Amino acid sequence: MESINFKHSIIFFNFCILISPFYLMLNFEPIIFCLFLILILGISHGALDNIKGKKLLKLFGLKSIIYFYFVYIFISLLIITLWLVFPNTVLFLFLVVAAYHFGKEDTVFSFKRSFFISECLFFLKGSSVILIPLLLQRSATNEIFTILNFEVFGSPIFNDQFLIIMLCLSFISSLFISNKKNINLKAIMVMDFLSLIILNFFLTPILAFTIYFCFLHSMRHSISLVFELDKSFKLGLKKFINRAIPLTFVTGVIFLFTIYFLNNFYKLDEAIYKVIFIGLASLTFPHILLEYLLEKNDKRT
Repeated sequence: MESINFKHSIIFFNFCILISPFYLMLNFEPIIFCLFLILILGISHGALDNIKGKKLLKLFGLKSIIYFYFVYIFISLLIITLWLVFPNTVLFLFLVVAAYHFGKEDTVFSFKRSFFISECLFFLKGSSVILIPLLLQRSATNEIFTILNFEVFGSPIFNDQFLIIMLCLSFISSLFISNKKNINLKAIMVMDFLSLIILNFFLTPILAFTIYFCFLHSMRHSISLVFELDKSFKLGLKKFINRAIPLTFVTGVIFLFTIYFLNNFYKLDEAIYKVIFIGLASLTFPHILLEYLLEKNDKRT
């Protein structure tokens, strides 16, 4: 897996270098393109949560998968409801959780320290996904947050100096996490960080996030799932696609139906932004909770 992740980071880094300047020749916001990439590639890395749910139910002595679907859907609907009532609080919490999730899942090797230290380092590492567009594309990023009824980053505390300090801490945390690791693993951390800077320097925030989310974060997680299903990459990939298609399709249909409904009240672009980010939040919370419970119970067993 180490060599695969190293090659993946190299390919992604070079892809960012090639595609980003080319985008400057185009003069449009490919929001619909971003939507379909997220629906096809982005959310698919969580499309095996039902299989992981079965494993978790066995650990709790439960047999019916209905329990898993009920709790998963309930949490998703609860997040959507809370977002509508408390948008600032829920989105801020989502960004904090997402930063931690990105930092942990994009770390392609084991890292063990005391609970508090490791969690803080993962958060700092993953926070670059959120902070870099705020620094390099502040106006465009805040426009998206305004559509989502989120005003926290309008505070004077989030000035350029603060963002630069936080990004320095993010980069240092990546180096610290990869300390005592071989040169390939260190290179992965550095290339991933530089890729985010390149993307957000040249591209719009939504396109930069989509490329990162689909082709680095989701693809890396999907590759690990492929090898969990089978040691042979070809066989594992076939199994992954067959098992991921049902939930990916259902989620995609729900997203598109929601956009169609919201388009009656908002502009199409605004409806898509709301569905992308509120939809990802509603899926991220139960997904992370599932991963946490499995990891915690695996350690016990």
